[in-house]
Amino acid sequence: MQNQEVIGDLVKNIEKVIIGKREAIDLAVITLLSEGHLLIEDVPGVGKTTLANAISKSIDCGFNRIQFTPDTMPSDITGVSVYNMQTGQFEFTPGAIMNHIILADEVNRTSPKTQASLLEAMEERQISVDGKTYPLPTPFMVIATQNPIDYLGTYNLPEAQLDRFLMKLSIGYPSMADEKRMADYYIRQSPIKSLEAVTDGKTISAMQEEVKTVKIHQDLISYIIEIIDETRKDTNITLGASPRAILALIRASQAAAYYNRRDYCIPDDILKVIQPVIRHRLILSPESRLNKLTAEMVLDKIIARFRVPILPVGCS
Repeated sequence: MQNQEVIGDLVKNIEKVIIGKREAIDLAVITLLSEGHLLIEDVPGVGKTTLANAISKSIDCGFNRIQFTPDTMPSDITGVSVYNMQTGQFEFTPGAIMNHIILADEVNRTSPKTQASLLEAMEERQISVDGKTYPLPTPFMVIATQNPIDYLGTYNLPEAQLDRFLMKLSIGYPSMADEKRMADYYIRQSPIKSLEAVTDGKTISAMQEEVKTVKIHQDLISYIIEIIDETRKDTNITLGASPRAILALIRASQAAAYYNRRDYCIPDDILKVIQPVIRHRLILSPESRLNKLTAEMVLDKIIARFRVPILPVGCS
């Protein structure tokens, strides 16, 4: 796995513009290595857009920002066929989705019909317009931002769309010390404009393929399946995690191991990513919400019911 040394350079580069948020950066990079998509739910101004832009600049890939509003149309995302008067033919005009890193900004401010235009791109890495299929570039990643659901003028993302995001996370406010560092840094310069690439898209694609070769023991796979199955039985949960969640958790665990320069998974890899991979896929019962339970709290209780596998010596 010759490309792993790139990870450290990538993380350090992103940290130049996202100060004091190492865990969020780690999870974003793991999502990228997993060929997954990332949903960030947070208040405005904490660096969601900057994170997406920093990733694209660091890997020397194209970046498009789509500002979702109530009047955004699906054709704005996927593109449209336009009749050319000179040639007498319809010609495809690509939409904003045709790039490597896509920032779907405030995705829950647009209509469900427009939200749904992202589904094929996220799952199949292609779009269909007027019966023709167009492949998307590689690597490809959607980073969607979402306002908290109690904000006015928002639409809850449907379960089918949430299930297509590998991870959901929150960046949160920085500490006072980190805010002071950020202020001092930004007074002198605009770091995002001067950020240089530390790798390229071809290398990232190769790393994504290497992640798929990371070994994961059958005991760990059984552990994952047991936890996911329990989310479907727990009385606090109305809708448990899907089979896609099992595959997502396995891939994210492989990427977490790769991130830590191992070619095999250990239980800590699963425990690192299980919350951001699973919590947004759970729908709590009305009684649980009345009791002020959160998906994180319920999932923690489920995880605690199962013994963490102890792998045989020399087994990976």
